[in-house]
Amino acid sequence: MFFEGFERGYAETSEATIHYVAAGAGEPVLLLHGYPETHVCWHKIAPELARKYRVVCADLRGYGDSSKPEGLPDHANYSKRAMGRDMVELMEKLGHQTFHLVGHDRGARVAHRLTRDHESRVRTLTVLDISPTLKMFESTDLAFATAYYHWFLMLQPAPLPEQMLAGQVPFNILGRVGRAEPDLSAFDRRAIEAYVRAFADPRAVHASCEDYRAAGTIDLEHDRADRGKKIKTPVLALWGARAIVGKMFDCLADWREVADDVSGRAIDCGHFLPEESPRETRAEIEAFIARHEAR
Repeated sequence: MFFEGFERGYAETSEATIHYVAAGAGEPVLLLHGYPETHVCWHKIAPELARKYRVVCADLRGYGDSSKPEGLPDHANYSKRAMGRDMVELMEKLGHQTFHLVGHDRGARVAHRLTRDHESRVRTLTVLDISPTLKMFESTDLAFATAYYHWFLMLQPAPLPEQMLAGQVPFNILGRVGRAEPDLSAFDRRAIEAYVRAFADPRAVHASCEDYRAAGTIDLEHDRADRGKKIKTPVLALWGARAIVGKMFDCLADWREVADDVSGRAIDCGHFLPEESPRETRAEIEAFIARHEAR
């Protein structure tokens, strides 16, 4: 229903099967979605980007039509390291040794770790509406825990959060979060239907919980091991002026703690930049990539 003219395929990586759509020509740009969405969240941005670039939109491991393995006891197979490795292997299979990388929400956390682990692959990194995971966990107070309660619910041991979330995703989280009648006016009805379809699969609910469990355990180990090592890749940080993270964190300062070359600003919208403010978000991404295109 979306992505007319895009090719659709599946790539077998060393640990997962990754679903993707791709179109366009030019420098490659990989777009990674957040929770509780799929690659569909880019439907307002990807077609326009594909006029200038080779655009790839992938479903993260555990989401959409990508594979959904049972979580391991240490959650390592849903670590951002493992999920980032999927994406490096996907891009290799598509013929791209290097690429521009854009991530929203969970996809931005995968993109951050991917850049840490495979920096020579990443030409630019754009992160949408997050501060670094370690910074956010280490800054936790009552206000943050209340606003981001789903982080702490979903990292609880199985099967409690899976049972509580069954039949509730994505509406409770798309409302950001817990509103009885969330405002979904920015979302295309067909996109919501795609998200509902994806999360009707109990394996998807389990996988998303494993993503959050990894974030609060093994991902923090990886981040602590890299403390003090700054990313050299240029970073663009964008966040929603009406979203929670920009009100509770200094996004630019936080990213400058982990990267040398950081620019960015707030956009007048909520958390879901690609769907709430696609034109402005795309314009910022395009301008940023253009400044760093291969000459």
